[in-house]
Amino acid sequence: MALTSGDAMAKLSRRSLIKASGPVGAALMSGSFPSAVTADAQAQHVHTHTAEAMGSPSVAKTPSGAGKPGDVKTGYLFLNSEEAAFIEAAVARLIPADDKWGGAIEAGVPNFIDKQLGGAWGAGERLYRSGPWQQGTATQGYQLPLTPAELFRTAMAAINSELKARSPFAQMSVADQEAYLRSLEAGGKDLGGVPSNEFFVTLWEITLEGFFSDPVYGGNRDMMAWRMIGFPGAYASYYDLVDRHGMDFQHTPTSLAEDVHGHVHVRTEIPARLPE
Repeated sequence: MALTSGDAMAKLSRRSLIKASGPVGAALMSGSFPSAVTADAQAQHVHTHTAEAMGSPSVAKTPSGAGKPGDVKTGYLFLNSEEAAFIEAAVARLIPADDKWGGAIEAGVPNFIDKQLGGAWGAGERLYRSGPWQQGTATQGYQLPLTPAELFRTAMAAINSELKARSPFAQMSVADQEAYLRSLEAGGKDLGGVPSNEFFVTLWEITLEGFFSDPVYGGNRDMMAWRMIGFPGAYASYYDLVDRHGMDFQHTPTSLAEDVHGHVHVRTEIPARLPE
């Protein structure tokens, strides 16, 4: 079962929550958070085949790092090895695979998170950062003086330092991992100046975004999440369908970066894959 905010949500199944969040997340994230890269890096691309048919279940059996055979193996852009191990283990608990569909790991969520933290979003490109910095109300949103990259790096360093004497998060049992994440969600922990609940909320939100975003940003591998919820993606035109009412739209999802041959041009200059 996924970790969710609030006791009232705790009884919902992971799949029910994901499906409920999905259409909104997919619609909002289909064109957000581009990462900063060089012109030469932008010229690089790789072809990956789109999924066979919308709604077809797929549980990918891939190693951690959300890579698969043939991926470029140049490592994470932002995450170091300890941070990557935490992120991979954490998102695997937030959106675990089940017997029908893959979870955050299979969808490449660690790749998405790494790209965002290493890009413009991670650098706080659109954040107001001139203060004053003081405790805000619950309705005032994010009030910390840290960029997203600073928030993640600070919090993860505190977490890894705390757990070093016991067992690294990635090596805990599933039950212990979920209990620890729930303790972060509950708040009351100081993660090097970052409130634990603030870190948990940010981690949960970016995990959802990576799961449902357009594959061009590194997550939602093979548009698995879109196929799961029946979201068609970035179709350029529905002109041939405007006069057809009451029909079930059954089309394979399409990406913003998909070409006429059905290939998605993923920006692999920032793959989420640790060097072997």
